[in-house]
Amino acid sequence: MPNEQPLVLIDLTPEYKQNLRDLSKRFRNIRSDVQAIIEQLQQGNFVGDRIAGIGEEYIIYKRRVRNSSIQKGKSAGYRLIYQVESPTSILLLTIYSKSDREDIGVNEIRDILADFSGESV
Repeated sequence: MPNEQPLVLIDLTPEYKQNLRDLSKRFRNIRSDVQAIIEQLQQGNFVGDRIAGIGEEYIIYKRRVRNSSIQKGKSAGYRLIYQVESPTSILLLTIYSKSDREDIGVNEIRDILADFSGESV
């Protein structure tokens, strides 16, 4: 019998959906670029660099995603920010193009979390 691992549920914040929609107008391949990362997350592979300073109860990661629409390597790709809510639940917080902005701040991540949960973080 194949070892069927339960898939991790992935939820999206309105911020993530809006950013993905905006980026997809400029970068045709963004959805397929991100899909490989989402599949890794669904398998329970929490990839990326943990972001510190938000609070111990929040497990937030930043993951580089290659932008196949431009040939500049990972550093010019996207950044996908996500929260591990539990071993079987992930919340995609936001995505942005590295060519549009530098790093995301801890306060901005807190704001996204607060907007989504309806409470202050």
